[in-house]
Amino acid sequence: MPGTCVIGLQWGDEAKGKLVDLLTSQFEIVVRYQGGANAGHTVVVGDKTYKLHHVPSGILTPGVMNVVTPGVVINPPTILKEIDTLLTQGVNVQGNMMLSDRAHVVFPWHIAEDRVINEVSGDRESIGTTLRGIGPCYRDKVGRSLAIRLGDMFRPDFEKRVEQIVEAKNRLLGPTAGLNAAEIFAEYSKYGERLKPYVCDTTAYLLDAVEAGKKLLFEGAQGSLLDIDHGTFPYVTSSNSSGVGISAGSGVPGRWINKVIGVAKAYSTRVGGGPFPTEQDNPVGQRIRELGREYGTTTGRPRRCGWFDAVAVRYTSRLSGIDSIAMMMMDVLSQLDEIKICVAYELNGQRTTTFPSHSDDLRQVVPVYETIPGWNTDVTAVRKVSDLPAGARRYLDRVAELIGKPVEIVSVGPDRAQTMFAPI
Repeated sequence: MPGTCVIGLQWGDEAKGKLVDLLTSQFEIVVRYQGGANAGHTVVVGDKTYKLHHVPSGILTPGVMNVVTPGVVINPPTILKEIDTLLTQGVNVQGNMMLSDRAHVVFPWHIAEDRVINEVSGDRESIGTTLRGIGPCYRDKVGRSLAIRLGDMFRPDFEKRVEQIVEAKNRLLGPTAGLNAAEIFAEYSKYGERLKPYVCDTTAYLLDAVEAGKKLLFEGAQGSLLDIDHGTFPYVTSSNSSGVGISAGSGVPGRWINKVIGVAKAYSTRVGGGPFPTEQDNPVGQRIRELGREYGTTTGRPRRCGWFDAVAVRYTSRLSGIDSIAMMMMDVLSQLDEIKICVAYELNGQRTTTFPSHSDDLRQVVPVYETIPGWNTDVTAVRKVSDLPAGARRYLDRVAELIGKPVEIVSVGPDRAQTMFAPI
């Protein structure tokens, strides 16, 4: 069977893009199946850094088709800017990317709604929105009557649909929204003309591909703990970012997916509000942030940092059905005197290894830590797992034991060459 998927096991930002870029040469098609421009994948190749939001990370490998499927919501000016940047960097996008005609489109009214909701929230804890209209677009998708898909932009009634929706949104948002149907139609018609060569029925294309035995690599966005149904609700994203969302977002049945790689950092990070049991809001957390350059690819926001949470990662590993773990950012831990792993929680006086289903309960847990001595050795030049310091290997062994899956990929830096593929 031809399908492999790369899934983030934490709250996103696990370096999935780097791993997809590394694996792409083994595949014929890379599939992005959920999320929107709120995803930020950074890939370093030699002296070049590529920041990807909509475009699959496989675009950096010549001859590989990159497919954006119906589960993704697309912001036309954002993806066009991304395409233009890649072209100036010498990346061949034309002919190597497809956009689903079923993918829903982010419009100015979605961004306006995002701002209004954020303002109304006031001093309440942020759910972590990037204010890019992603959530409101998914809301309209589910609501159906005020939604526009990418393929709809090429239909004769596109202008009328924009007029109807702008009238409804102006009533909902009030006069300060400033939405002008004629201006939006003119602007998005231009976007549509530029995007039209990429737009097709990706569902039919992918079903034909798997039946023909082609090798597909599915690229997850965000992380499993942000899954709309199974994450730390309401501090989540608007799509199924765990492994359960692969088939729904791509249109490819699960029977065609034979391997799932779970990606995790050697520590934990989170953006926005919500419970974070192992957070270190102290000098240790700040040191991890600086060593790991933990600032958002999309927003530039500083990420909250803390120790590795084996309870959470075991939960998401089971939820996503992973076969193995890719442990990223091991170089960051190499500069710490001691390292902690959360092996259990205490909740209401009881010890548990079950991840709570309610955010209020998760907020109350007290992490139970194991402490491992740091190895204080620069590992960025290590190219074999057997050459890692003994302390680093013990750390990886303990993580694999706690999660119940082998660590088969280890990263010690952002470059392609700083990744080791070997069972431990």
